[in-house]
Amino acid sequence: MSVPEVSVVIPTRARPPLVTRAVRSALAQTLPDIEVIVVVDGPDPDTDTALAAVDDPRLRVVRLPESGGAPHARNVGVEHARAPFVALLDDDDEWHPEKLAVQCALAAGSGVPEPVVISQLVINTPRAAFVLPRGLPRPGQPLSEWFAVRRGLFHGDGFIQTSTIMAPTALLRRVPFTVGLRRLQELDWALRALAQDGVDLVIAARPLVTWHADENRPRVSFDAPWIESLEWLRRSRPLVTPRAYAALAMSVVSAMAAPTRSPKAFLTLLREARRNGRPALTDYVTFLQVWLVPAGLRRRVRDLASRPARTASPV
Repeated sequence: MSVPEVSVVIPTRARPPLVTRAVRSALAQTLPDIEVIVVVDGPDPDTDTALAAVDDPRLRVVRLPESGGAPHARNVGVEHARAPFVALLDDDDEWHPEKLAVQCALAAGSGVPEPVVISQLVINTPRAAFVLPRGLPRPGQPLSEWFAVRRGLFHGDGFIQTSTIMAPTALLRRVPFTVGLRRLQELDWALRALAQDGVDLVIAARPLVTWHADENRPRVSFDAPWIESLEWLRRSRPLVTPRAYAALAMSVVSAMAAPTRSPKAFLTLLREARRNGRPALTDYVTFLQVWLVPAGLRRRVRDLASRPARTASPV
């Protein structure tokens, strides 16, 4: 068998219609020389049946004997990959047809020994559609700050989501996803990968992925305890600037803790940001709105305030 240009890795469990949609979006790429590896995370006869109906020799299915979570399933898929690059796709997302062709061209022209290529994506919520990331990193801006720091109440310029990532297979094997981490999986991986010599971020400044953010669909990440993410943040402190550390504590981790309405959690995260980070005024405003405004209302206001989906201009 010839070696494909890109191996697509899709972890899935118990969502046959969604994974079938994701697989078809991968197989419909304008870059035809690919393989699609679906890793079924534990016994799942309905998913097996749905995938058996996809008639394409480029599709391979790897079935795990028991569930180990999405990070483990991704790592297994990477081990089965035959191509020099792996592109990751979550089972509830879709790729635009030119996604891999654009990313391969950017990787080839980047001059980076091991490029991590991401793109903008369209986020579809029940109320609106908008594009993230909103802009490219500014010259000299640390990537951890581009990922984490907000320039408004709802978003900063940066964003990374699993289904936008294409990276060298060797890098993904050397720096695997953290098994057992339920939230912030792609940010955790990106921070560790980008700390490697010869690795840099390359960004396609156009939406190449659609993320279906269905807030009514159960997700493991919705009920992840905030203390787990705080522990992750503390472990990741060497990989982020103090400014980024404060932003993550006061926005991302606080958003997980706020539903508890716990004064102890409120004070713990405020102290964490002040002692180990460098919060700015925007962080304090974000922190207060996360704790004082119910999550559902915040999402509705965010969607109303977001621009209609369009390609963001490079900055």
